[in-house]
Amino acid sequence: MVDGPRPLPPKKEVALLLMKGPSVFVHLDPRKKGVIVPKGFSGQPQLVLQVGLDMVIPIRDLEVTDDAITCTLSFSRTPFWCSMPWTAIYALVGEDGRGMVWPEDVPPEVAAQSAQPTQSKSSPPAKARRPRPKVARIGLGADPPRESEPPPDLDDDLAADAPPKPSPSEAPAGTGEGRSSLPGAGPKRKRELPPYLRVIK
Repeated sequence: MVDGPRPLPPKKEVALLLMKGPSVFVHLDPRKKGVIVPKGFSGQPQLVLQVGLDMVIPIRDLEVTDDAITCTLSFSRTPFWCSMPWTAIYALVGEDGRGMVWPEDVPPEVAAQSAQPTQSKSSPPAKARRPRPKVARIGLGADPPRESEPPPDLDDDLAADAPPKPSPSEAPAGTGEGRSSLPGAGPKRKRELPPYLRVIK
Protein backbone atom coordinates (compact mmCIF):
# COMPACT_ATOMS: atom_id res chain seq x y z
CA MET A 1 0.00 0.00 0.00
CA VAL A 2 1.45 3.35 -1.08
CA ASP A 3 1.04 6.14 1.43
CA GLY A 4 0.03 9.55 0.11
CA PRO A 5 1.88 12.80 0.88
CA ARG A 6 2.05 13.56 4.57
CA PRO A 7 0.01 16.61 5.62
CA LEU A 8 2.01 19.64 6.73
CA PRO A 9 1.91 20.49 10.45
CA PRO A 10 -0.27 23.37 11.62
CA LYS A 11 1.22 26.82 11.17
CA LYS A 12 0.68 27.68 14.84
CA GLU A 13 2.83 24.77 16.04
CA VAL A 14 5.64 25.63 13.62
CA ALA A 15 5.53 29.31 14.63
CA LEU A 16 5.72 28.55 18.37
CA LEU A 17 8.68 26.22 17.79
CA LEU A 18 10.63 28.70 15.65
CA MET A 19 9.92 31.66 17.94
CA LYS A 20 12.18 30.07 20.56
CA GLY A 21 15.11 30.51 18.22
CA PRO A 22 14.69 33.46 19.34
CA SER A 23 12.66 34.90 16.43
CA VAL A 24 10.87 33.91 13.24
CA PHE A 25 10.35 35.67 9.91
CA VAL A 26 6.66 35.61 8.99
CA HIS A 27 5.97 35.67 5.23
CA LEU A 28 2.42 36.77 4.51
CA ASP A 29 0.17 38.19 1.80
CA PRO A 30 -0.99 41.56 3.24
CA ARG A 31 -3.85 41.74 0.73
CA LYS A 32 -5.70 38.86 2.40
CA LYS A 33 -8.79 39.46 4.52
CA GLY A 34 -8.17 40.18 8.19
CA VAL A 35 -4.56 41.41 7.77
CA ILE A 36 -3.81 44.61 9.67
CA VAL A 37 -0.50 46.28 8.77
CA PRO A 38 0.49 49.86 7.90
CA LYS A 39 -1.38 51.12 4.85
CA GLY A 40 1.78 51.42 2.75
CA PHE A 41 2.26 47.64 2.85
CA SER A 42 -1.31 46.50 2.34
CA GLY A 43 -1.25 46.61 -1.47
CA GLN A 44 1.88 44.55 -2.15
CA PRO A 45 1.85 40.77 -2.76
CA GLN A 46 4.24 39.86 0.06
CA LEU A 47 5.45 41.18 3.38
CA VAL A 48 8.00 39.77 5.83
CA LEU A 49 7.73 40.64 9.53
CA GLN A 50 10.01 39.48 12.34
CA VAL A 51 8.52 38.39 15.64
CA GLY A 52 9.83 36.36 18.54
CA LEU A 53 9.58 35.45 22.21
CA ASP A 54 13.19 36.20 23.21
CA MET A 55 14.20 39.13 20.99
CA VAL A 56 16.65 41.83 22.12
CA ILE A 57 13.80 44.33 22.08
CA PRO A 58 10.94 42.27 23.52
CA ILE A 59 7.45 42.33 22.02
CA ARG A 60 5.36 42.54 25.16
CA ASP A 61 1.92 42.13 23.59
CA LEU A 62 2.83 39.22 21.28
CA GLU A 63 0.01 36.67 21.12
CA VAL A 64 -0.23 33.46 19.09
CA THR A 65 -3.84 32.33 18.90
CA ASP A 66 -5.70 29.76 16.83
CA ASP A 67 -6.66 32.48 14.33
CA ALA A 68 -3.66 34.79 14.00
CA ILE A 69 -0.45 36.30 15.32
CA THR A 70 -1.01 39.72 16.86
CA CYS A 71 1.55 42.16 18.25
CA THR A 72 2.81 45.73 18.13
CA LEU A 73 5.77 46.21 15.76
CA SER A 74 7.90 49.21 14.92
CA PHE A 75 7.83 50.70 11.41
CA SER A 76 10.34 53.51 10.91
CA ARG A 77 10.46 53.85 14.73
CA THR A 78 6.69 54.22 14.83
CA PRO A 79 4.72 51.52 16.74
CA PHE A 80 1.81 49.87 14.94
CA TRP A 81 -0.43 47.06 16.11
CA CYS A 82 -0.52 44.23 13.53
CA SER A 83 -2.73 41.22 12.97
CA MET A 84 -1.50 38.33 10.78
CA PRO A 85 -4.15 35.64 10.21
CA TRP A 86 -2.93 32.13 9.48
CA THR A 87 -4.80 32.23 6.18
CA ALA A 88 -2.49 35.03 5.00
CA ILE A 89 0.75 33.41 6.23
CA TYR A 90 2.39 31.13 3.66
CA ALA A 91 5.94 30.65 5.09
CA LEU A 92 7.71 30.69 8.44
CA VAL A 93 11.53 30.80 8.59
CA GLY A 94 13.71 30.85 11.69
CA GLU A 95 16.99 32.73 12.16
CA ASP A 96 18.97 29.53 11.56
CA GLY A 97 17.34 29.01 8.13
CA ARG A 98 14.96 26.27 9.21
CA GLY A 99 11.36 26.75 8.28
CA MET A 100 8.36 25.61 6.30
CA VAL A 101 6.35 26.75 3.29
CA TRP A 102 2.69 26.05 2.66
CA PRO A 103 2.53 26.02 -1.19
CA GLU A 104 -1.27 26.34 -1.41
CA ASP A 105 -1.07 29.76 0.31
CA VAL A 106 1.85 31.22 -1.69
CA PRO A 107 0.71 34.24 -3.76
CA PRO A 108 0.94 33.62 -7.52
CA GLU A 109 3.23 36.64 -7.96
CA VAL A 110 5.69 35.23 -5.43
CA ALA A 111 5.57 31.76 -6.99
CA ALA A 112 6.31 33.20 -10.46
CA GLN A 113 9.13 35.33 -9.09
CA SER A 114 10.79 32.41 -7.32
CA ALA A 115 10.62 30.26 -10.48
CA GLN A 116 12.55 32.75 -12.65
CA PRO A 117 15.96 32.52 -10.93
CA THR A 118 15.95 28.71 -11.12
CA GLN A 119 15.42 28.80 -14.89
CA SER A 120 18.19 31.33 -15.44
CA LYS A 121 20.59 29.33 -13.26
CA SER A 122 19.89 26.05 -15.04
CA SER A 123 20.76 27.45 -18.46
CA PRO A 124 23.24 30.31 -18.16
CA PRO A 125 24.02 32.14 -21.41
CA ALA A 126 27.22 31.01 -23.02
CA LYS A 127 29.85 33.71 -23.23
CA ALA A 128 31.69 34.05 -26.52
CA ARG A 129 35.42 33.74 -26.08
CA ARG A 130 37.59 36.29 -27.78
CA PRO A 131 40.54 34.94 -29.75
CA ARG A 132 43.81 35.48 -27.99
CA PRO A 133 46.07 37.95 -29.84
CA LYS A 134 49.25 36.51 -31.31
CA VAL A 135 52.41 38.13 -29.98
CA ALA A 136 55.14 38.62 -32.58
CA ARG A 137 58.75 39.26 -31.66
CA ILE A 138 60.08 42.49 -33.18
CA GLY A 139 63.79 43.17 -33.40
CA LEU A 140 66.72 43.96 -35.67
CA GLY A 141 68.90 41.43 -37.41
CA ALA A 142 68.17 37.80 -38.09
CA ASP A 143 64.80 36.25 -37.27
CA PRO A 144 64.61 34.21 -34.07
CA PRO A 145 64.74 30.42 -34.45
CA ARG A 146 61.40 28.74 -35.10
CA GLU A 147 59.80 26.45 -32.56
CA SER A 148 60.34 23.42 -34.81
CA GLU A 149 64.06 24.15 -35.15
CA PRO A 150 66.09 24.02 -31.94
CA PRO A 151 68.43 26.98 -31.39
CA PRO A 152 72.06 26.28 -32.35
CA ASP A 153 74.28 25.14 -29.55
CA LEU A 154 77.07 27.60 -28.88
CA ASP A 155 79.37 24.86 -27.65
CA ASP A 156 78.99 22.97 -30.93
CA ASP A 157 80.01 26.04 -32.95
CA LEU A 158 83.08 26.56 -30.82
CA ALA A 159 84.00 22.90 -31.06
CA ALA A 160 83.80 23.03 -34.88
CA ASP A 161 86.25 25.95 -35.10
CA ALA A 162 88.72 24.60 -32.56
CA PRO A 163 91.49 22.19 -33.58
CA PRO A 164 90.86 18.54 -32.78
CA LYS A 165 92.14 17.33 -29.45
CA PRO A 166 95.10 14.93 -29.61
CA SER A 167 94.41 11.33 -28.90
CA PRO A 168 96.25 9.59 -26.06
CA SER A 169 98.43 7.78 -28.58
CA GLU A 170 99.72 11.09 -29.95
CA ALA A 171 100.72 12.48 -26.57
CA PRO A 172 104.37 11.84 -25.60
CA ALA A 173 104.68 9.85 -22.44
CA GLY A 174 105.65 11.77 -19.34
CA THR A 175 105.31 15.25 -20.86
CA GLY A 176 101.61 16.01 -20.67
CA GLU A 177 101.85 17.90 -23.95
CA GLY A 178 100.23 16.76 -27.17
CA ARG A 179 101.56 17.19 -30.67
CA SER A 180 100.31 20.05 -32.79
CA SER A 181 97.44 19.20 -35.13
CA LEU A 182 98.54 21.63 -37.82
CA PRO A 183 99.81 19.93 -40.98
CA GLY A 184 103.58 19.86 -41.42
CA ALA A 185 104.29 20.72 -37.84
CA GLY A 186 106.69 18.48 -35.97
CA PRO A 187 107.30 18.01 -32.28
CA LYS A 188 107.99 21.14 -30.30
CA ARG A 189 111.67 21.79 -29.74
CA LYS A 190 113.33 23.79 -27.01
CA ARG A 191 114.32 27.16 -28.39
CA GLU A 192 117.98 27.97 -27.86
CA LEU A 193 118.89 31.36 -26.46
CA PRO A 194 121.29 33.61 -28.39
CA PRO A 195 124.89 33.76 -27.09
CA TYR A 196 124.43 37.18 -25.51
CA LEU A 197 121.52 35.91 -23.39
CA ARG A 198 123.17 32.77 -22.16
CA VAL A 199 123.97 32.66 -18.49
CA ILE A 200 127.56 31.85 -17.72
CA LYS A 201 127.90 29.83 -14.59
